[in-house]
Amino acid sequence: MSEKEERNRALAQRTKRFALRIINMYVKLPKSTHAQILAKQVLRSGTSVGAHYREAMRARSPAEFISKIEGGLQELEETAYWLELLVESEIVPVRKVSDLFKELDELTAIFAASARTAKSRK
Repeated sequence: MSEKEERNRALAQRTKRFALRIINMYVKLPKSTHAQILAKQVLRSGTSVGAHYREAMRARSPAEFISKIEGGLQELEETAYWLELLVESEIVPVRKVSDLFKELDELTAIFAASARTAKSRK
């Protein structure tokens, strides 16, 4: 396996682990209506990041790759927004999701760099 293939596989696994962490957080959230509305939003966006990445890896063209990676970036931004609302509405203490915020920042940086690189090669 080439170095690039190994990096792609590692990032696919990393985005899956992120999704699993989002799922684990979701099941532990309060069952109140307002908490569940926010929780379902973060569940949807947080678990779709990895799906976008996998789609990008199967892209048929540079333009499709860029589109899928940028879709993943949008989902990361949306996930950050819903997590912020969970924290700022005092449903979840920030200490419980600080690692998720850190991973969001790192994945965002990786996806943004991938999009920039792909655009520069186009």
